[in-house]
Amino acid sequence: MTNRFVSTHADLGLRDHGGPVPVDELHTAHESADDLGVGPIVLLHGLMGRGRTWRRQIPWLRRYGRVFTFDAAYHLGADTQFPDDPAELATERFVADLGEILTWIDLGPAVLIGHSMGALHAWCAAAAYPELVSAVVVEDMAPDFRGRTTTSWTPWFDSWPERFTDLEQATDMFGPVAGRYFFEAFDDGRLHGKLSIWAAIAEEWGTRDFWTQWSQVQVPSLVIEAEYTVTPPGQMRKMCAINDAARYLHVPGAGHLVHDDAPQLYRGAVEAFLSGPEFVWR
Repeated sequence: MTNRFVSTHADLGLRDHGGPVPVDELHTAHESADDLGVGPIVLLHGLMGRGRTWRRQIPWLRRYGRVFTFDAAYHLGADTQFPDDPAELATERFVADLGEILTWIDLGPAVLIGHSMGALHAWCAAAAYPELVSAVVVEDMAPDFRGRTTTSWTPWFDSWPERFTDLEQATDMFGPVAGRYFFEAFDDGRLHGKLSIWAAIAEEWGTRDFWTQWSQVQVPSLVIEAEYTVTPPGQMRKMCAINDAARYLHVPGAGHLVHDDAPQLYRGAVEAFLSGPEFVWR
C-alpha cells in the first residue's frame, strides 16, 4: 500500500487505506493497474463523525477497491474557528471539497459510501460531478428536513464535558454504539470540532431541500434506512421510487448508525451491491 496520499493529504483529512485485497489474503495488500476492483471507494462520515470511525468497514471494503476516508472541513480538530462567511458551511462548499479530492485521487470514478451528512454530500457530488462518481451508498439520510431546527440540540450539547476521560464515559452518555463512534472520532477524548459549527451545518438542512440534486443522480445507488431512523417518514422509500437506479433496504432494529448497529446486515448489503452486474471490475 502506498503512503503517497497519507503523507501528502493527511493534514486535509484524506487517508489512503489501500486495496484491493484478495479474499484469501486479507492481510496482504497488493496493487496493480489491472486489478482495481470497482475503482476507488471513498467513505464519508456523518455530522459529528470522522473518517476513522469507518475502521471496522475498511478491511472488508478493501476487497472491492482502493479505500479512502475523508474528514470533512471543520472536523479536523477542536481548534477550528467559526467562519466569517456562512457560505463556508453550505452543502455546496463540502461537495466542492469532495470534487477536488476525487480529482486529486485520479483513479477514475469513485464509489461514494456516506452516512448521514456524508450521504448527502455523496449524492450531491454525484449530481454535480457525474464524471467523478460511479455509485453511491446512502445511509440514513433524506433530502428534506425543512422546518426542523437545531435549537433543541443546545441543552444536550451543553451537557457534554470538555473532554471525555475514556470510552466508558462516552458509552455511559451516548450508549454503546454511538459512544464508541464518538470516542473514536475524538482526539484523546476531546471533540474534533466545535458543536456550534456542526449545529450551524445542520441548520441549513432545515431551510432547504435536496430533491433536485437527488433527481440528477444517474449512477447505481443503494439507499439504507434504519428502523429507528432520523429521517422524515417515507422519504427514503420515495427516493428509490423516483430513481430507477436506486434500490432500497430497511434495516429492522437498527439505529441511525446502521453500519455499526447492524454490521453484518450492512456489510452483506454493500457487498452484494458492489458485486452486482452494474459494476465492471477493472
